[in-house]
Amino acid sequence: MMTGGASVEETLSLAVDGLRVVKDKMRPLFGQARVAVSAEHYLETLLGNLPRKTGWQRAEAAGDEGPWRQQALLGRTQWDADGLRDIVRNHVQETLSDKGAVLVVDETGFLKKGKASCGVGRQYTGSAGKITNCQIGVFAVYVSSRGHAFVDRALYLPKAWSTDPTRLTSASVPESRMFATKPTLAREMIERSLYSGLPFEWVAADSVYGVGEIEMSLRHAAKGYVLGVAGSHWFNSWGLGERPVAGEAREIAQDAPQEDWVSLSAGHGTKGERIYDWLWCPLAELQGADYIPADDRVWIRGLLVRRNPVDGDLAYFTVWCPSGTTLEKLVQVEGTRWRIEEGFRTAKNEFGLDHNETRSWHGWHRHVSFVMLAYALMAGVRAQANDQPSKKRQRARHKV
Repeated sequence: MMTGGASVEETLSLAVDGLRVVKDKMRPLFGQARVAVSAEHYLETLLGNLPRKTGWQRAEAAGDEGPWRQQALLGRTQWDADGLRDIVRNHVQETLSDKGAVLVVDETGFLKKGKASCGVGRQYTGSAGKITNCQIGVFAVYVSSRGHAFVDRALYLPKAWSTDPTRLTSASVPESRMFATKPTLAREMIERSLYSGLPFEWVAADSVYGVGEIEMSLRHAAKGYVLGVAGSHWFNSWGLGERPVAGEAREIAQDAPQEDWVSLSAGHGTKGERIYDWLWCPLAELQGADYIPADDRVWIRGLLVRRNPVDGDLAYFTVWCPSGTTLEKLVQVEGTRWRIEEGFRTAKNEFGLDHNETRSWHGWHRHVSFVMLAYALMAGVRAQANDQPSKKRQRARHKV
């Protein structure tokens, strides 16, 4: 089968051009030319083949005698990490834009020793599968038909930090940043994406983010969602469906007839198609105009349940979707959550996401924003390379 795809030489050329473009975009952030050069070297080392992206290794790769310039870039010089985040988001929009895209929200842990690193504490992280000493970062990933990349991030501050002025001052936490729950951080990232004009139609997230403020924010923005909830979450039908439904999500799933379950793939994984059994329970029809006056669509509120056919493990999702949305589409949206897991793995293994050695608030956000830019650059290059006609297709065209 003939497919599109650039040659190695063409891909390298795209990468060189892309790196030049993002350097031009970020240079005005830094004011002084020497700081801009340090930033460019920092980005280049993240893109390099270093086994670890620690300060000394980055410095050696950049030709510096020690890590002091990069430490100054992350900690002492004055520049806006949120400005770099916005450059990342704009680059993603330019290279991966898709009106039907999904914004996926999730978190990852950064294992740490000691008590000085901003936001560190004993808390659960799925990265380790247990409660351990770590930082937690909440992230948003843009997933489209062209690829996926990070577009936002926020360091979570536990209450032990947000209520301790001494620790906040020592880590240079902005006075405006007080305690915020992970769902609040996620809602803020979603709203920033909406405000920026980033095109997407759906939001997907796990059960940490599935109830309350995010739901209402998305309804008022006319965006669909598939958000995880606990098995104890209460659902009830409202004049929709063949059978009245009322109860906890786990009870509804348990009482559903076997013929209501449908086997579908949630997407291709490392071990092939991710096949699960799915139960879709539409519960109510609501008018979009109740949330946005100009929205004349009918929306469906419902419950989606995923069952692992191997061990019977269940996962539950609250859904908001336009009327007529198919189960296949909802499964596809839910399946995009694996992209952010893939993103965390790649960003840590290849771009040094968890190799940050600074202890401050701005140090964390600056390092992570550089990693996001490196990731977005390569995601854009891959999308452009896939757009190139393959040599085989070109030869076939010439023969016609």
